[in-house]
Amino acid sequence: MRRLFADAKYDFIGSRGRAYLLSGTGIVLGLFFAILFQVTRGSWLNYGVDFAGGTLMEVRFQRPVTDAELRPVIESAFQGAQIAHFGTGNEFLIRTPSVGEATSSAATTIPDALTAHFGKDSFQVLLTEAVGAKVGNELQGRAALAILLSFAATLIYLAMRFEWRFGLAAVIATIHDIVFTLALISGLQLEVALPTVAAVLTIVGYSLNDTIVIFDRIRENLKVGGRRSDFIEVLNRSVNETLPRTVVTSATTLVTLLALFIFGGAIIRDFTLIMIFGIVLGTYSSIFVASPALLVIERRWPGERKRGRIRRPAKATV
Repeated sequence: MRRLFADAKYDFIGSRGRAYLLSGTGIVLGLFFAILFQVTRGSWLNYGVDFAGGTLMEVRFQRPVTDAELRPVIESAFQGAQIAHFGTGNEFLIRTPSVGEATSSAATTIPDALTAHFGKDSFQVLLTEAVGAKVGNELQGRAALAILLSFAATLIYLAMRFEWRFGLAAVIATIHDIVFTLALISGLQLEVALPTVAAVLTIVGYSLNDTIVIFDRIRENLKVGGRRSDFIEVLNRSVNETLPRTVVTSATTLVTLLALFIFGGAIIRDFTLIMIFGIVLGTYSSIFVASPALLVIERRWPGERKRGRIRRPAKATV
């Protein structure tokens, strides 16, 4: 793989117009679905039990059971419950919303109703999770705070490691990735739970790592070329020189995630799907968003390169 891209000379910066169009289209579609779901469902995100509150039960039956047979039994015990196949054909996920004291009672009323209809030994409750509405709201706030704190720590690191121009370009690419990821979660109505927050934070870190590697190479090439080098040529050369590392890292990560997506089971499928999308997105943004953003910032606010004073960069990690 490294040999395949060893002498790459692609004009990535020259394709920034198409990248802008692609990113803009994705963001507009994400806003459209967010507004649509906010109007039609009252929330643009599909909050799971962790954040919305309620009870989650995983039930396995000894014999095949259909949705049509199970739904009346569940609804008679708890109005507003959601039923979905999970894992094998005999397993179901039952979600009940948070409604005062009924949140805790669902953990007993639903098994009682199943026992009365199907028999005592006809099913097995594999998992029961109950979260109150107040706890769910607190988790929402803490999840948002975790993302903001990680973002603030990233800004501090970038300010210390790079000139502010590099840091601003990296932040633009990171915001781009977060917006796109939220658009995917909203558009596909993936359940937002604590693993979802972990996936978003992981994507932020992965995207920044790719961007920093490219930016380190840009600073090295600026040191060598100085004022004599065209900035677009420096950007293209830097991206192409780090391309083997970028492709190898992304490919090996995606192979692992695809294995988890196919064989990991339904319980981590949404998490894995978000991670797969995030890895592809992070690779794309480090090449087609961060570097063009640095070009725009450099043209608007020329840095030390224009005055002939180039800092000695830290050694790039490739």
